[in-house]
Amino acid sequence: MPGTRKLGRTTAQRIAMLRAMVTFLLENGKIETTLTRAKEVQAMAEKMITIAKNDTLHNRRQVLAFVTIEDVVTKLFKEIAPKYSDRNGGYTRVTKIGPRRGDGAEMAVIELI
Repeated sequence: MPGTRKLGRTTAQRIAMLRAMVTFLLENGKIETTLTRAKEVQAMAEKMITIAKNDTLHNRRQVLAFVTIEDVVTKLFKEIAPKYSDRNGGYTRVTKIGPRRGDGAEMAVIELI
């Protein structure tokens, strides 16, 4: 179930981190992070893309309430969401890339398909 991992942070810190990571993913198309964070970002990014598939003022405001950069919202509605108009979910891919050198945390790459 998405949104149930606490990631060792308070609620406000966790939401701020997820907002930043989703914004960065939609801006660049790919990010490298830990596996558990990638799974949380995947759920939120897919929700944003699903909302953006229907371009209405209400949906734009919903996405703007979560995504922190207006240019990324414009890119989401104009470029990213139309690519997935015929697809029902599965807009992102999480690929494991092995343990991190410093602390051994499982790392992953999350990217838009």
